Amino acid sequence: MPDHAFQPDPAPRRAQVAAALRARLPASCVLSDAEDTRPYECDGLAAYRQLPLVVTLPTDEAQVLAILDVCRELQVPVVPRGAGTGLSGGALPIRDGVVLSTARMSQIKRVDPLARTAVVQPGVRNLAISEAAAPFGLYYAPDPSSQIACTIGGNVAENAGGVHCLKYGLTVHNVLRVRVATIEGDVVELGGAALDAPGLDLLAVFIGSEGMLGIVTEVTVKLVPKPALAQVIMASFNDVVTAGNAVADVIAAGIIPAGLEMMDRTSVRMVEPFVQAGYDLDAAAILLCEADGTALEVAEEIARMSAVLERAGATAIAVSQNEAERVRFWSGRKNAFPAAGRISPDYYCMDGTIPRKQLARVLAGIAAMEQTYGLRCSNVFHAGDGNMHPLILFDASAPGEFERAEAFGAAILALCVEVGGTITGEHGVGKEKIDSMCVQFGRKELDAFFAVKHAFDPVALLNPDKAIPTPHRCAEFGKLHVHHGEVPFPDLPRF
Repeated sequence: MPDHAFQPDPAPRRAQVAAALRARLPASCVLSDAEDTRPYECDGLAAYRQLPLVVTLPTDEAQVLAILDVCRELQVPVVPRGAGTGLSGGALPIRDGVVLSTARMSQIKRVDPLARTAVVQPGVRNLAISEAAAPFGLYYAPDPSSQIACTIGGNVAENAGGVHCLKYGLTVHNVLRVRVATIEGDVVELGGAALDAPGLDLLAVFIGSEGMLGIVTEVTVKLVPKPALAQVIMASFNDVVTAGNAVADVIAAGIIPAGLEMMDRTSVRMVEPFVQAGYDLDAAAILLCEADGTALEVAEEIARMSAVLERAGATAIAVSQNEAERVRFWSGRKNAFPAAGRISPDYYCMDGTIPRKQLARVLAGIAAMEQTYGLRCSNVFHAGDGNMHPLILFDASAPGEFERAEAFGAAILALCVEVGGTITGEHGVGKEKIDSMCVQFGRKELDAFFAVKHAFDPVALLNPDKAIPTPHRCAEFGKLHVHHGEVPFPDLPRF
């Protein structure tokens, strides 16, 4: 939560910064009144809120550079923002900082069906890329649940995935080039049109850097052919442990589905009335397993997956019979987060990743934590790559429940690290998981992260309070969570 201790009146500083920005930008690109900046006080993690000093809305790269020039000259922190759908507080404003929103940079510059690429500005919506490529029989594969609203710039910042990331990869596997404005006023291009670019692979470093290294002004993405056919299996299980083991069985059989998702009973029952996807309400858990390709390829893969799931203990198997039914099956999974509002006033979405073989153990651990913290948890996740999204259900108006939800979430992330996983798969660290970084990484690793940031942002103005904890922060966190001077999970390798 933002610090509400005494702080100087920001009004004089706001006036100074707003005036300097308006001298370089059209007036419509600068917002400074509280009623105008209020919509930018948080991202999708609405539990954390802070009014920014000023919000800027550039429409092109030149305006982005102008904003960075002013902020560098006045030593004002800059928080980049896409559509604000992020779930880790990565776009949470800083009280004395500027929010740089790329939402108005929404031009699709070109689609090249021969090269199978699209060049877009960062404010282009994820789904809009596929819509533009559809006439050529192509689409953009990464499909976060928020794809109708989230933007490619935010996807790059968080290395977003989606339900089809198992087969087609995350953002980092589908972006060829980014054009970046640096805090020092330069424009650099990372990556290129070829499969590999000369020099250090800074593209992979930049993707997932959460706005701490530079501002994306243009992205070249890879497009893939739309499959001739896709079908999805809905498999029911009597318990989540059996379902978790079935996921490992599918992969062990040498099958890489286009999508492999899991939902527990709580998730299924909260989603079904919302979207009427046709889910099995009696199942303790369901798996959604998709095959795509030619008709023959799909038929063979559906048959192989069905056989594996039956041997693994599936109590029922249903296969989509047409495209409308396939979309309906997926609609339930993609609407799991908003559907949580039907059964709980608030929810806290976690994002840990674990080895697939540990799914059953972690699900059992989360069930035990429900009793410890006195809160329900709905489990929805990308089972194929072990990226879990537990939804902790709570009521923020009830005294102590938000604090218990935070502690519950931190315990889930600690468990992910304990079994050899990591604290985030696609949502990023942001403000939410910064303390959990102290659990996963030692001082040498964190110092290396800071060194990379310093190379890109020597004045430390780009999203400076996110993702990488300071030594002081880890020391304070350790006082609360490290007993007898011991490092958490000392036997685990730290990368």
